[in-house]
Amino acid sequence: VQLQASGGGLVQAGGSLRLSCAASGRTFSSYVMGWFRQAPGKEREFVTAISWSGDTVYADSVKGRFTISRDNAKNTVSLQMNSLKPEDTGVYYCAARLRGSPVAGPGHYDYWGQGTQVTVSS
Repeated sequence: VQLQASGGGLVQAGGSLRLSCAASGRTFSSYVMGWFRQAPGKEREFVTAISWSGDTVYADSVKGRFTISRDNAKNTVSLQMNSLKPEDTGVYYCAARLRGSPVAGPGHYDYWGQGTQVTVSS
């Protein structure tokens, strides 16, 4: 499974960005897909995840502002980020979990993309 994240950039606080992750693999529709982020000097943290059927889980810090979605026909997962804050700054990674349900622990994910930088200025 190969994952390619894109869509990062520089945005002012209060603005929006949409990240995308393209995945290879014939059974993409069965994967749990997640987004994580890592700020400089901090550990990688969970942002959100979506099951094959569309069930979602969000970190409390992004609830109501971020929305994850997937298009199984196109093997893509997206992250719509609204009302961005400076503390949302970091490298955002998409990840795939081949079996199980959406969970927050990064150790449960089997494949990782290369990351895309999101910078929110105040």
